[in-house]
Amino acid sequence: MTLSYDTPTPLAYFAALVQSDEHFPLLEAAASLAQDEYPELDVQQVLGDLDQLLARIKRRLPADAAPLARLRALNQFFFHDLNFGGNVNDYYDPDNSFLHVVLRTRRGIPISLAVLWIELAQGLNLHARGISFPGHFMLKVSLPKGQVVIDPFTGRSLSREELAERLEPYKRSNGLVGEYDVPLGLYLQPAPPREIVARMLRNLKEIHSAQEDWARLIAVEDRLLVLLPEAWAEYRDRGLAHAEQGHTAQAVQDLETYLAHAEDALDVDAIAERAAALRRQIS
Repeated sequence: MTLSYDTPTPLAYFAALVQSDEHFPLLEAAASLAQDEYPELDVQQVLGDLDQLLARIKRRLPADAAPLARLRALNQFFFHDLNFGGNVNDYYDPDNSFLHVVLRTRRGIPISLAVLWIELAQGLNLHARGISFPGHFMLKVSLPKGQVVIDPFTGRSLSREELAERLEPYKRSNGLVGEYDVPLGLYLQPAPPREIVARMLRNLKEIHSAQEDWARLIAVEDRLLVLLPEAWAEYRDRGLAHAEQGHTAQAVQDLETYLAHAEDALDVDAIAERAAALRRQIS
């Protein structure tokens, strides 16, 4: 009798990780995003590397260290001793989103740095979460005497005044001023792990779209639609990428799925015309 042990594809592995919101494995799911670009990547090795870092920081702390002492020790370890920080020289390099590369280079973008930091913080029993702050992912730690908001790009703690100042351009561009203004606290709500991974994928999507790298864009869209199966606009964007690649049948299928669920969208007529033109190519 011959036993067969088929290795799942990267997409199937990702799908298995993100099928449920209960005990969503943020670090593992985020690390697995690199497998499209690095198919030989061992995701478990990435998790092991984080475990080693956690063991190092734990050795520095007494067992009864207060939460604030644990937070200060972690920030010293992560941002100063290990010198993790933002990749200011090549911000739009896709490698900035791939955790195994960030672990090696110690450089990334806010959200990838945040995922690593959150894993270490939670390993120290800190109540740490990510924040989908407009334009710049943030960290939040709840302490007995209040909360601390940290910029993962620099490691700096930010005051309410600094956060409000950072929000101003976003508010003005979206008309959220005067009577339409909303409290700062609404922008500081914790991001669920699924939302964090989606934001990481959309960062990659933006890079590949700008470079018109349709093959890589399709791979990102495949993951987004596994993660968010009712994100109908992603069907449209994947369909348009398939069209650019000459995958006419797949393009039509995706565009028709979008049209079936996006009745009030402003681009419905344009997408319907594109789908009709593609259908004519098939017939």
